Amino acid sequence: MTPADHRASSAPRVFSRRAHARSRLVCFPHAGGAAGGYRGWSLDAPWDVEVRAVQYPGRGDRFGERTATDMESLLDDLVPGLSGGFTGEESASCVFFGHSMGASVAYEAARRLALTGRPPAALVVSGQPAPHRTRGGDLHRATDAELLADLKRLGGTARDVMDDDALLEALLPAVRSDYRVIETYRPSPGGVLGIPVTVLYAADDPEVTAEEAAAWGELTTGPCEVEVFTGGHFYLESRRETVLPRVFEAVRAALPETATAWPSTP
Repeated sequence: MTPADHRASSAPRVFSRRAHARSRLVCFPHAGGAAGGYRGWSLDAPWDVEVRAVQYPGRGDRFGERTATDMESLLDDLVPGLSGGFTGEESASCVFFGHSMGASVAYEAARRLALTGRPPAALVVSGQPAPHRTRGGDLHRATDAELLADLKRLGGTARDVMDDDALLEALLPAVRSDYRVIETYRPSPGGVLGIPVTVLYAADDPEVTAEEAAAWGELTTGPCEVEVFTGGHFYLESRRETVLPRVFEAVRAALPETATAWPSTP
């Protein structure tokens, strides 16, 4: 695969283009997730916000590729596709969003881009402790049955997938790799961001506490806002009508001050 092919394969997917977009929301999936999970967000976005979704190797239209085994190799794969697509004014109106594992991946991708002087305009993280409060774990070494039990516990996998043994068998290697990535991840020191961070989480989510969520504010010199919902780890689905406008609000807030006012409705 040539470098150009690599950039094409790792570039974020666009499901609904916005010809007059002033902002772009780049979404990073949870462990086991794929870019297609944000198709609905793309369709529901305001007319001038274009939603893009990162496709991790080993799933979706990249199913045949080798999965990442650690955070650094995942970033090596993804960041060229990100930096290649955001230049000049476009980078100033680009916001990263990540849920669960995706929050940590989005944060580390933002740090890498910040080193080149092209960080996203803002970061929105969801359902994940701040990186320096990461819990670790060893479920990536567990049996298939134990891994499936954890997926059922979290409740983010569609029932038709959980009931399809053949599909689960095909997906489990990517799920296991993602668990390994996030469970072995430890952030490197330094590199504090200087952009606004919005933290969203559910009060009844066993994967993140209020203290762990608030700790994201220690990782940026910019403002940090925390908002609490209910609905468990995948509250994004059960509270979508409330959560999605909040995400787009953060995207709007990151627009340059010279931008014209947004419409009053999404």
